[in-house]
Amino acid sequence: MNTADAAASERITLFDRRHTRRQRGKALSHIVPALVLLTTATAAMAGQEPLTTLTMLEFAVGAAYLLLLGRELWLLKKHAHHQEPIAWLELAAAGILGLEGYHILHRHHAADLARGTHSFHVLPYLYFLLAALFMGLAFNLSRIQQRRHLHLHAAGFSGRLGIFSQPFHYRWAEVAALEAAGPADVIVHRVDGTRQQISFAHLHDGPRHRDRLVAYFRGRGAGAAGAEKAGQQPE
Repeated sequence: MNTADAAASERITLFDRRHTRRQRGKALSHIVPALVLLTTATAAMAGQEPLTTLTMLEFAVGAAYLLLLGRELWLLKKHAHHQEPIAWLELAAAGILGLEGYHILHRHHAADLARGTHSFHVLPYLYFLLAALFMGLAFNLSRIQQRRHLHLHAAGFSGRLGIFSQPFHYRWAEVAALEAAGPADVIVHRVDGTRQQISFAHLHDGPRHRDRLVAYFRGRGAGAAGAEKAGQQPE
């Protein structure tokens, strides 16, 4: 690594080893409600039920989810760690959950009117709550994923190895050495004699990220030595 590379700042988003599998599972989790919406809307379009604006909306949301699901699975296969500012699949899932909640609420309301009684049902509001949660994820999922990162810069390095874990910060002035340990761990030796072990083992490409950090530290040391030598004046 040359001096220019050592001086450059680089922020790397880190991903869990099971990220792709989890994303596929999350994508497939709402396929059944999507098919239910499509079945209901198809029955209406076939004349078995009244065709209303709501059933047309159900058909649009269900079809959009299936199309977005296919797109998501294709992207996970081609680019397993792609990130977009808006998670469209989560947005479609929010629509599915909201419509499902409304349907449940509407059916219970119609049954209450037929009986002449009033009852309260928790399930529709649970669906609405989940829909709001997915709506929030749709606009913040990329930001949440970026919480797990490694930042290499001129003054030192920092990072967070888990979305909810504590971040770490080191200045080069307090680091005496970085020692590779195990398959994907690094031991930080401080100038005060203490040390801390940082593990990348649970991350996708963990060994490569560990080696990148060690190489960056060594390149920075070589660059600093070269700069000091260049600054010396001949007698």
